[in-house]
Amino acid sequence: MGPSVRLGLLGCGVVGSGVVRILRENAEMIATRAGGPVVLTRVAEPQCEKARALGLSDDLLADGMAVVTSPDVDVVVECIGGVGPARELATAAIQAGKSVVTPNKELIAKHGNELLALADTHAIDLRFEASVGAGIPIIRPMKEHYPADSITSVLGIVNGTTNYILTMMSGRGTPFAEALADAQAQGYAEPDPTSDISGNDAAYKLGILASIAFGRSVSVEGVSREGIERIHPRDIEAADELGYVIKLLAIGKRREDGRVEVRVHPTMVPKHHPLTAVNGVANAVFITSKYTGDVMLYGPGAGPLPTGNAILGDVIEVARNLRCGATGRVPHVCASSADVVPLDETVCGHYMRLVAPDRPGVLGAIATVLGQNGVSIDSVYQKHAEGGQAEIVWVTHPGPERNFRQAIEAIRPLDVVADIPNTIRVETTL
Repeated sequence: MGPSVRLGLLGCGVVGSGVVRILRENAEMIATRAGGPVVLTRVAEPQCEKARALGLSDDLLADGMAVVTSPDVDVVVECIGGVGPARELATAAIQAGKSVVTPNKELIAKHGNELLALADTHAIDLRFEASVGAGIPIIRPMKEHYPADSITSVLGIVNGTTNYILTMMSGRGTPFAEALADAQAQGYAEPDPTSDISGNDAAYKLGILASIAFGRSVSVEGVSREGIERIHPRDIEAADELGYVIKLLAIGKRREDGRVEVRVHPTMVPKHHPLTAVNGVANAVFITSKYTGDVMLYGPGAGPLPTGNAILGDVIEVARNLRCGATGRVPHVCASSADVVPLDETVCGHYMRLVAPDRPGVLGAIATVLGQNGVSIDSVYQKHAEGGQAEIVWVTHPGPERNFRQAIEAIRPLDVVADIPNTIRVETTL
């Protein structure tokens, strides 16, 4: 075996603790696969008791900058999260000639392009397999399995919290607020779940996936997003009757003109699609390419051990490269910016749940407005009726988002419309 590869760990929280545990329990196997021992030589953790609880001695502890510049660190593992200190420390590590491994989706989504370019300049590795899907091997397969192929779309259930909530609502008819409270009680949702339920977390991950899939840098600010807060058990019931399942889907598509669609939103997915079987906190990514066709990768989307395993998989690959003098061998290929299709120009079907007086003429008035705005009706039926009010479900044929939004704005003020509780996009061509 070769000499040891020395790790500097930034952060001993949930993810960092998983790295320490696996490194300790599987040291012999990791050494065999890396071609030599992988040892922890420096740790930055401001709450020293966390490090001590993991059995780490005080002589390993140092501040973050001391870790990334230490001469006895070869690879820096960043597990502190966020984009402030994490960006500063990752930059300093790369400039010091040290490879970096991180699960930090926000850092990679917002600053991955500059960090990858810097890593190219210094001929070292920046690895981030755990940033999307945690335990799912997706980043490396997309970068290394498809170099001669052309990926046309990447669809993902990439947020376990929202998937758990929607699964609860689908299986038990649980209202959104109750399902969210259950997810928090189970530890699947943060005390402040905004990033998850708003679609922001999934948008970070889609930005990463789309950049790799399409070979163009996708700014996370360009990812359209909509959360699941408005989903009601009645929407899920209606979707089921129509042959769909509602998922928070991250959708990336490359058009023939080279432009890309990147959007995160609740989506009615046909029941026959494999993604509809992904339930609970699981994640999955469905890739379609010109030559390979359809591939779906499925697995745990979070947790200290799945994430720690993905991180150490990257560490082992970096260790191999260091031993062979081959760091930086996979080039940064998405430096140029993607031309993102505005949401108004995307094409899909739409579901609308509408409350109106239960009287003649209502359907005709609404259908007229839809037609005037170029929206074609696929189906319409009355779902519930009580107290003189009817709940009517409409589904449109695929058409431009702009047309449907214009129609909605014209329908809302009609005197035959009491409320439009929800609209959901319908993907029939997945």
